[in-house]
Amino acid sequence: MDRTKVSDIPYERVKIEDVTAGIDRAIEKIGKATSADDVLAARDLFNDILCEFTTANALANARFTLNTKDEYYYGEKQYYDEVTPICEVKMLDYIDAFLNSRYIAEVEKRINPVIIRSFEVRKKAVSDKIVAEMQRDNALVTEYSKFVSELTYEFRGKKITLNELRKYAQDSDRATRKEAYCALGATLDENHEFIDGVFDRMVKNRDTMAKKMGYKNFVELGYYRMGRLDYDADTVKVFRENVLKDIVPVVTRLKKSVAEKLGIGHMRLYDNDTYFDEDPKPVLDSVGILKAGQEMYREMSEETGDFMDMMMETDAFDVFTREGKWTGGYMTSFDKYHQPFIFANFNGTTADVDVITHEAGHAFAYYMSEATTPYELGLGGMETAETHSMSMEFFAWKYIDKFFGKNADKYRYKHLFDSLTFIPYGTIVDYFQQIVYERPEMTPEERDAEWKKLEDTFRPWMDADDVPYLSKGTRWQYQNHIFESPFYYIDYCLAQTIAIEFLAESQKDYDKAFKAYLQHASRGGSYVFTDLVKLAGLKSPFEKGALKEVAATAERLLNELSEKL
Repeated sequence: MDRTKVSDIPYERVKIEDVTAGIDRAIEKIGKATSADDVLAARDLFNDILCEFTTANALANARFTLNTKDEYYYGEKQYYDEVTPICEVKMLDYIDAFLNSRYIAEVEKRINPVIIRSFEVRKKAVSDKIVAEMQRDNALVTEYSKFVSELTYEFRGKKITLNELRKYAQDSDRATRKEAYCALGATLDENHEFIDGVFDRMVKNRDTMAKKMGYKNFVELGYYRMGRLDYDADTVKVFRENVLKDIVPVVTRLKKSVAEKLGIGHMRLYDNDTYFDEDPKPVLDSVGILKAGQEMYREMSEETGDFMDMMMETDAFDVFTREGKWTGGYMTSFDKYHQPFIFANFNGTTADVDVITHEAGHAFAYYMSEATTPYELGLGGMETAETHSMSMEFFAWKYIDKFFGKNADKYRYKHLFDSLTFIPYGTIVDYFQQIVYERPEMTPEERDAEWKKLEDTFRPWMDADDVPYLSKGTRWQYQNHIFESPFYYIDYCLAQTIAIEFLAESQKDYDKAFKAYLQHASRGGSYVFTDLVKLAGLKSPFEKGALKEVAATAERLLNELSEKL
């Protein structure tokens, strides 16, 4: 079939007046309904309206991130920052009408029950009382994103982007790594007044939101905004404690062994991603990585092959670094066109291959579930979406020789070690945010001190003592999620534990494990996270002993790989 290339997808601003008028029509249909069929027809109308809006919003945002200096799409991004809260509040009117319909009992029998649960959480996340604050939050996030994406870093007499600097930060030469981190610290120090200032405004604005809605602080509201249906801050507290008890000791033991092999004694921040005298690097250039990715997915299964062919036909990857391009990476979708899109910044490191596995894992789950999952649910919570992507990283192990040649086992070792090491780091990011939002009056110096304490507790194997500025506890300042997506980061940790479980299963029987993964990816958000995990035959990360098993599995596989290197 003929497909539209992503660059050719037409963009037209969706007027908020049209959106609210359309939602009003859906509400009116519910009010005049004479049967459950009428309510379901109103639901279809609402979803069509929402699809138009979210597609235009996603297009505007994507084209802004492709070039943050593009004034037109910067303006469109600002427009959606302003009107999205209006749309979200208007959605509450629809949700109220839907849930209070006289036919709701019959409707509930004919739709996925998770929809009702998600609607109930949505009502706790949004209010017409906080429209101004929601608009301000969006504007602050855009202000921050634009600022950091346009920052350059002085390195060896040249101004380079953060993504280019990251390549040096992973260099096999320790002095080069330290130099890169010092350059990073110097630039953050030069701009710390803006970074601290914009974050302070974000924190206080989010605190105002929460208090206007009757919450003690932003923590509870933040969880509702993430759409979490089956766990809360108390559950995550137990998870954090298990990370400290079961994951941190194993990582500390393994890191000590690596430091001894490298002959570096105590690890520094710039050593944390290093495992060998010479780290594995892709043997392919950027174009070659994309082509090898297409080969891999064709060999993996018919479903993955068809998916990757579609992505290549539609030019649905933008992975080349350039000035003015946003610094992060993501998968998004243009729902009206049933089209996933992947944004990244290749820099010649292992992270380039991770884009082909991780971000493509997101896109593949969208491809598999979009036609059957209720539109209201999409890929589910972010912990579910991240499970799709992180698990695909491990299923790619079977084919990783295509990208790394004779260093494939080095990559597998580094990849798994990074994955296990990430869990304590991701836990720090989440814990830091909870502390900050529970004490929104903290000064920048107090926030830095809290970060440093968490680093010392959850990453005792390393420090940043000889890196100016970063030694103060400012590592958090270049973690975009802390600014842009509060309370998102723990989802990566939860997903990472499930991904390592999938890895363990794939080592026993790859075909059986991959079949379970295909079914998992096909379910999207049709079930809550813990039910999806159970359906996949895996153990929930909230279950007693689950993290101990994850740590033991990772340590065993790392030791086996180490013997082969």
